[in-house]
Amino acid sequence: MSTEPESLPFAAYQNEIYVAGVGGARPAIPLTPSGLEQRASELLSPEAFGYVAGGAGTEATVAANRAALDRRQLIPRHLRGVASRSLETELLGTRLPAPVLMAPIGAIGIVHTDGELGIAAAARATGVPFILSTVSSNPMETVATAAGEVARWFQLYWPRDREVCRSLVQRAEASGYGAIVLTVDTFQLAWRPRDLEHGFLPFLHGDGIANYLTDPVFRSQLPVPPEEDPRPAIAHWAEVFANPTLTWSDLPFLREITSLPIVLKGIQHPDDARRALDAGVDGIVVSNHGGRQVDGAIGSLDALPTVVDAVGGDIPILFDGGIRSGSDALKAIALGARAVLIGRPYAYALGIGGSEALTDFLRGFLAELEITIGLCGLQRPSEATPELLTA
Repeated sequence: MSTEPESLPFAAYQNEIYVAGVGGARPAIPLTPSGLEQRASELLSPEAFGYVAGGAGTEATVAANRAALDRRQLIPRHLRGVASRSLETELLGTRLPAPVLMAPIGAIGIVHTDGELGIAAAARATGVPFILSTVSSNPMETVATAAGEVARWFQLYWPRDREVCRSLVQRAEASGYGAIVLTVDTFQLAWRPRDLEHGFLPFLHGDGIANYLTDPVFRSQLPVPPEEDPRPAIAHWAEVFANPTLTWSDLPFLREITSLPIVLKGIQHPDDARRALDAGVDGIVVSNHGGRQVDGAIGSLDALPTVVDAVGGDIPILFDGGIRSGSDALKAIALGARAVLIGRPYAYALGIGGSEALTDFLRGFLAELEITIGLCGLQRPSEATPELLTA
């Protein structure tokens, strides 16, 4: 008989819910992915919900992400003594409470006034790190102050102007962000029917460009301060945001301007993974931007094994694409991901009830992940291997 003490820091949330239920209390948010999305669709404006939920074209890639996860099934193992479990994970030199991060989502302020400040509060409450989007609704410095000591990274959309790029990156480093996550798959916006049907792009309404409006280099290029007239600032943002000229040869510039680890987000082909490794990046996020960029693209989980094989364990691989549950996260980890990024579900939770609802969602996600790991006969995420899954 095992004498190890039970250690259930996240799974204990399950009992909290049951005990509260005895007194008549119920969870404040739906706990199924479909219920969460449905509640968000009822509460958010059609424009905001469409922006978060929508994908490129026919949304075939959104469906492919889910199909890839659903196609692989877990094969639990038993009688392995899993009373003591831990989700702790090391990533880029930092110990995280779990192999889970909140993905960058631009203009998140359109779903709730808490915006990134609500994300920071939930991160503090749960320990789950977040990746702040370049196109955030609050300036990076304000978000950093709200986040306190919790781990956080900065996602970079590399602008056309190199000096604006330099300024954004160096502001992030000065504000305590722990890595630069360069998104490589969005040098222009895809054809997104839901947004087009609403004629809605938040940035053109001034939502999601706070980091530009507070940037000294960007502001120096404006005819008038944005506080006096935001229209020239919005127009200039539209000129500098997209940068289809980027190539692999530009990466050394990014390395020159920051001492932070550099992670490339949006890699799906093994040859690109090898190029990234040769370029000296510190990590890769296998991602198709949640199906928002290329319609008909490969599902992220289908791309993951070839990218993992291509880098041979030399740098950590993270996974982004269709994660809705703890079992989804475990599948990606079993296929070689060091950690996973959650996207739409946390945006829905924030939209439903701000930082408190987001905290509840994250606690539930972590509880489910820890419970699922134990039920599959594991004590920690690093024990998961491809043998845990059907082919």
